[in-house]
Amino acid sequence: MPELRCDQMIGHWVAISPERGRRPSDYRIEPDASLSKHDPNCPFCPGNEATTPPEIDRVDGAAGDWVIRVVPNKFPALNHEPRREPQRVLGLFERMNGTGAHEVVIESPLHAATLPDLPSEQVETILATYAARARALGQNPDYRHILVFKNHGKAAGASLAHPHSQIIGTPLVPHEVARRTRTATAYTEETGRCFLCELLERETRHGDRVIEATDDYVVLAPYASRFQFETRIVPRTHHHDFAASEAPQRRAIARALRRTVSRLANVLGDPPYNLVVQTAPLPTADTGHSPQAIARSLHWHIDILPRLSQVAGFEWGTGIHINPTPPEEAAAALREAAC
Repeated sequence: MPELRCDQMIGHWVAISPERGRRPSDYRIEPDASLSKHDPNCPFCPGNEATTPPEIDRVDGAAGDWVIRVVPNKFPALNHEPRREPQRVLGLFERMNGTGAHEVVIESPLHAATLPDLPSEQVETILATYAARARALGQNPDYRHILVFKNHGKAAGASLAHPHSQIIGTPLVPHEVARRTRTATAYTEETGRCFLCELLERETRHGDRVIEATDDYVVLAPYASRFQFETRIVPRTHHHDFAASEAPQRRAIARALRRTVSRLANVLGDPPYNLVVQTAPLPTADTGHSPQAIARSLHWHIDILPRLSQVAGFEWGTGIHINPTPPEEAAAALREAAC
């Protein structure tokens, strides 16, 4: 029987509709066998460095060749302006200048590499690069939030097959982040506890939605998953700011990330997905809460959102996503999958 579930962390509702579901194998998307290790026409492949904007950062391997590059997005959603136009209110219309940063992290020189193909050390270096760039962008007083995300596959919005992620600094706190911040701080004010820390305790006691749990992290299928096989990777150690994460924690989360995407690949083939690092607003943001309250309340984590079906009219009209795969079933399938 269908069930409506509420995600208390964000406040959205989800319709879990198993009658519309299929077996995990029915969602399987086979990898593109035509991809090679190098594409001479790909701007992110070695030898084509001149086709991208100048590097912001890079990590070199033992042989001196690059293993990760960071470049400005050639077609940025937001542009950095030295002088930001102040926010303006014109009757019912509110606007501000599109000041911001938009960077691309090229994750590997190998054109066809996916996260499971990369060694854990490379995934750890990718996370370290994310954190370093988030710290650097966070020093800009114009920015209020830094978002790290990865679109894998055309259905998830990736325009290039070469493995890459993106980082965007915004001059405002996005609505979803603001709502999560309000919910988390209200919960901590009421209970004295971090919402996500308490959720981890309850989920690990119950177990049905836990995919993997160690002393360092928990991987679970969220109770109100919006998408089939949605997964969440949460570090055990409480901290609100991903940019301030330390090397041992990133090493553990890199292992969790690689194992989780490997599980998804073994169950679903090569599914398109969005990966999002959920972290706190910057200290420059006026959230209505003190930095101390945000530090106590928010808990950074990584969400992986497979895109196995389209968001259609009902979702756009109501904000209620329809998920035909109960997270308990998704977690069971992923627990059994090789990684």
